[in-house]
Amino acid sequence: MDGLDALIPDDKLPPTLAAVVREQSGIPWSRARRLCEDGRVTVDGVPCLDPAARVKPGAVVVVNEHAPKRRKGPLPAEAIVYADRDLVVIDKPAGMLSVADEAGNKDTAADHVRTELRSRGERDRDAPLGIVHRLDRDTSGLMVFARTAEAKRVLAAMFKAHDIERVYHAIAHGKVLAARVDTHLVLDRGDGLRGSHGHYRRAKEEPPVEARQAITFVKPLQALEGATLVECRLETGRQHQIRIHLAELGNPIVGERVYIRDYRGAKIESARPMLHARKLAFAHPRTGAPLSFERDPPEDFEGMRRLLKARDAERGPPGAMPA
Repeated sequence: MDGLDALIPDDKLPPTLAAVVREQSGIPWSRARRLCEDGRVTVDGVPCLDPAARVKPGAVVVVNEHAPKRRKGPLPAEAIVYADRDLVVIDKPAGMLSVADEAGNKDTAADHVRTELRSRGERDRDAPLGIVHRLDRDTSGLMVFARTAEAKRVLAAMFKAHDIERVYHAIAHGKVLAARVDTHLVLDRGDGLRGSHGHYRRAKEEPPVEARQAITFVKPLQALEGATLVECRLETGRQHQIRIHLAELGNPIVGERVYIRDYRGAKIESARPMLHARKLAFAHPRTGAPLSFERDPPEDFEGMRRLLKARDAERGPPGAMPA
C-alpha cells in the first residue's frame, strides 16, 4: 500500500486481486491467493503474483488454473530446453540479463544455468559457459550457450555465416506490412540513438566502415487493436536489430522505451517490449545433426495479444455500428 492508499478508506479502494479472483471463480480466499502467488493470474496480460495488489477499474483479470506453476528462483527448471556435453539451450525469462553487464554481477542467465546444471549433477557443470549471442534483458525466448571451447568456436562461426535460423515474434504498434528491411546500422544515427545510416538524416555518402549490414524479414501474423502480431526472421543478428527496424518502419514494438521517440501514434502501454525469440535452429557443433527448438511466448506476451485481439473484436470491422 502506498501513501495515497493509506489516506483512503478501505471501502473506497479498488478491490484486491485475490478478491477479484475469488469473485470471478467462486473459490475460497485461500485458493484465490494461491493462484495469484503461483503466477496463474494476469492483469491486463501481465502476471501479478501479489494477492493484495489493487485492481484498477476496467483492468482485465484472467485466471488460468492450469498454467504452469511459477517455480521459486530466478530460472525455472523447465527453462532449460536442451543440454548435452557441448551446449545448452534455454528459454530465457524476460527481465534477466543474458550475461553480466559489469564485473561481479551473478544475476544472469549464464550463472543461473550453471546453478541449475549443478543441481542436476550434470557433467562439467562448473565449466564456464561460452557466449555466442545475446538477448536483451527484457526479451524472452530461446538462446544457446556453448559448454566447450570447440562448440563455442563452431557456433560462433555459424552465427557469423548466418547459418542459424532465428525467428522472433513481436507485437508492434499500428498496421504492419510485410517487408524485407536491409540497412546498415550505426551507433549514432545523428541524434544519439543507434539506428540505420541515412534514416534519421539523409545520407550524403556511403555507410561508414564501422556500420554493419542488418537484414530483417517482417511478416504480419494477426491484426490487433492498434497493433499487429508480427514474425521477424533474422538474416543477420545485430544489437537491437528488430527493435530498430520495426521502429524505422513506423511500427515500434509495444512497450519500447528507446526507439519510439519518432512515433506519433497512440502508444500502447506495456511493462516491457513485447519481443520473444520463438525459434532457434542449427546444426549440432560436434555431430552436425539438425537441432530445432521452438517455444511459445510467455504469459505476459500472450496476455497482451489476447487483450488487444479482444478489443479489436469488440470494435468490429470499419463502418460497423456499435452493438
